[in-house]
This record gives sequence, structure tokens and C-alpha cells, in this order.
Amino acid sequence: MDYIVVLITAPNEDEAVKISKILVEEKLAACVNILKDIRSIYFWQGKIEDEQEVLMIVKTKSELFEELEKKVKSLHSYTVPEIIGIKIKKGSESYLNWISEVTK
Repeated sequence: MDYIVVLITAPNEDEAVKISKILVEEKLAACVNILKDIRSIYFWQGKIEDEQEVLMIVKTKSELFEELEKKVKSLHSYTVPEIIGIKIKKGSESYLNWISEVTK
């Protein structure tokens, strides 16, 4: 079984909480951490943006990425939300087993 961490930014904590709860309720994620008050500097529509955002750190199985991505896009307010999956190379066996137990 392969596991991933998915990074997703959102404009505010309320939106991140809404998305996170749905991902966990629908068993697309085992756990989501929300980090507040990150500063994102990026290029968008011809100019450099400098915005406050929040970051969701999602733990899930690799096989759920496409379904998770589709769900996030349906809930997210951004036109092009950041949804980046990073493979977990090593992890506590008991933690990874827990991810399997609580996700689809």
C-alpha cells in the first residue's frame, strides 16, 4: 500500500475546515492538519500576488488521490487550487496502518 501527504492551500481557516471535515467524513483522508497564517507569494493572471492563506496537510492513500482532488476542486473557492501529493517513503507502521483502517 502506498501513502501520500497532500498539500492544499485555502484562502482562510473556515474554508479549510469545511474541506477538511468533508474529506475525513467521506473517508478520503485519515487526518488533516491546518496551519494558519502562512504567506504565499505567487504569480497569477499577469502579476505577483502576496496573500495570507492557510495550509492543509492531508494524510491518505495514494489510490484515493484522484477522488480527493475531484472533491477538493468541487468545494474550493479558487479557480486553480493547489493540490499536491507527496509520496510517503517511510512512516510509523502503526500510523500507516491507521490511515488504511480509517480511509476507503
